[in-house]
Amino acid sequence: MSKDRTTYSEMAKGSTGDTPSARDRHDAMHHVIRERICLLDYPPTMRLSETELAEEFGTSRTPLRRVLARLEDEGLVRSLHGVGTIVTDLDRGELTQVYHLRLELISLSGRLDPLPPTPAFLDRLDTLIARAREVQSAHDPRAFTRLDIDTFEHLNGLIGNLPLRRINAQLYYQTKRIWLAAAIAAKLDLDMEFALFHRELVDVRAALSVGDLQAAADLQRAHISMSFQRLQPHLA
Repeated sequence: MSKDRTTYSEMAKGSTGDTPSARDRHDAMHHVIRERICLLDYPPTMRLSETELAEEFGTSRTPLRRVLARLEDEGLVRSLHGVGTIVTDLDRGELTQVYHLRLELISLSGRLDPLPPTPAFLDRLDTLIARAREVQSAHDPRAFTRLDIDTFEHLNGLIGNLPLRRINAQLYYQTKRIWLAAAIAAKLDLDMEFALFHRELVDVRAALSVGDLQAAADLQRAHISMSFQRLQPHLA
């Protein structure tokens, strides 16, 4: 876990220097634990040890419990009396409902207070497109998952309606594990998955470059829909 610890240390520094605020530390712990769940380092039904996590992050159990409560609100863990905090799983019916709602929300993102992309935003998107080509060559599902998370967070920043942005993120992270689980089980054509993702980013970049935010949202909706259809046979 040394790489994840480095990530936490860097994130916890915050934007103003090496003295992190309580909020910086909270957000960093939340980010790292959520990423581990998405990468299946913490698989469904795993019990998370508050003692071990508090020791790793160098914090007391009280702020850690606030982080775990936040993750529970997001549907990624649940607290069971007498057992502790358990990583959740989603059944097929719930997954289907979550995906259907994601499709509707991403369509709304192009209409409800969308934020125009800045030159810096487009530059960052170009960097992500370059990473997509590298991941395609490396053929690494975990690297792809990290890239997909970074890309989602970047594009989600175009949603100016803050409640919509929060709900969109919550639903995304609830479903993120499913793709990686199917990829690890060799149930997906990874060459096709990587190629489609790269094409989506290129098309979204083209739409954003001419200021068509609704087209960018519609492109994302189409790719979410197709991804769900490809996952359907593997959700049981």
